[in-house]
Amino acid sequence: MRNGLMPLRVGLAGLLASPVTLAACQGTSDLPSPSPAAATATTSSDCGTLDGRGCADPTDRVDLARPTFSHPTDITNPLFPIGRLRSALLLGHVDSRHFRTETTLLPRTETVVWNGQPVEVLISQYMAYLDGRVTEVALDRYAQADDGSVWYLGEDVFGYESGTVAMTEGTWLAGREGPAAMIMPAHPQVGDAYRTENAPGIVFEEVTVASVGQAVDGPLGPVDGAMVASELHVDGTREDKVFAPGYGEFRTEGGGDLEALALAVPTDAGSGAAPAELAALANGAQSVLESSRTGEWDAAAAVVGQMQGAWETLRAQDQPQMVVERLDRNLASLADLVDQQTAGKAAQRAVDVAQSVLDLALRYMDPAEVDLQRFEWWTQQLRIHAAADDASGVSGDVATLEWITDRFAGALSAADQTDLDTRLRDVRAASDAGNLSAAADHAARLYTLVRVVETAGA
Repeated sequence: MRNGLMPLRVGLAGLLASPVTLAACQGTSDLPSPSPAAATATTSSDCGTLDGRGCADPTDRVDLARPTFSHPTDITNPLFPIGRLRSALLLGHVDSRHFRTETTLLPRTETVVWNGQPVEVLISQYMAYLDGRVTEVALDRYAQADDGSVWYLGEDVFGYESGTVAMTEGTWLAGREGPAAMIMPAHPQVGDAYRTENAPGIVFEEVTVASVGQAVDGPLGPVDGAMVASELHVDGTREDKVFAPGYGEFRTEGGGDLEALALAVPTDAGSGAAPAELAALANGAQSVLESSRTGEWDAAAAVVGQMQGAWETLRAQDQPQMVVERLDRNLASLADLVDQQTAGKAAQRAVDVAQSVLDLALRYMDPAEVDLQRFEWWTQQLRIHAAADDASGVSGDVATLEWITDRFAGALSAADQTDLDTRLRDVRAASDAGNLSAAADHAARLYTLVRVVETAGA
């Protein structure tokens, strides 16, 4: 299972060369035929750690029976509700750096053949960032068995270094590298053990349930019925993990690092229309960004004051605490940087504020609409990196734009999809050629295109 707190996995670098997919689709994974051994493999009792030690007693394993899948995409398990969890945000820190993950259920399915059985799977996109730069993307495949357990049928992993794909280690597919792996039992009990990844030599993780029925602090208050587990990794290290009803993977910590759920929808969805203060904050961030580029600091300071007033009103309402804390810091920093008239840093902080505002907007807006606006802000992020002559930053921003488009697949008209795809390829070509000014110019045009599309659809 993808895990932002563990070292990135290694592999090939050319896997992002295919065109961006903009339309929802359903089909069979275009992958090599499974070997007979992989196709018929069961969940082996051999320990997959490097030294072959540390695994649970086979008698504690609850993943040894072969599952059947009659309605695999109807995932209702409350501790892993990926079938209804449209978007989840986790925040934390890794090596004292800001860590962020976005998990999004994509609007398409695939079919994986395992043990001669075609299994339709949901696809979840996982994106991890360190200090605002993409570090890992994974496409995870999930299905629910007839007994209510949820199974993991593979993932495609892309690890980024300096803005480009440098690693794909950890990529696996059920029936090709090994068996499907249980990601969550139907009714977990203390002492239950199961392998969330079980392709030794490629990936291996084993979970042992430590407690159930726990109360944990959620984004908007206490959450009952959580499960606490210990996860064993291939190197023999362990991490504590919490899974909570309505959220799934809720908290992971180990070695001083932390990844905690900050917000998920629809679980944390608000009622009614989005508060007007959210629009005031987003529009203010855009205004300050433009003012920082033109040096209109008095205007920027006035807008920041208005933003602080809007945030004070919105903050007094019930909001997810981790997002509140990050927005507090970013808005205070923005005010200081505007006072100091530090153009590049003020522009960056305006983008940071806007991203946190969009996190809150998830509670009130359709996630695809939020992702479309995230796309807009990433074009602005690219321009900031280009102005700083940061080639790796620009390359990573292009990759982020390419991945985010999959989240609002099918939301655009065929003509708009074609235009977006063409302009995105132009940005990629300019970035790959090292022409950062051209990349920034194409990003500005891409921003204008998406704004027009968004306005037309409003």
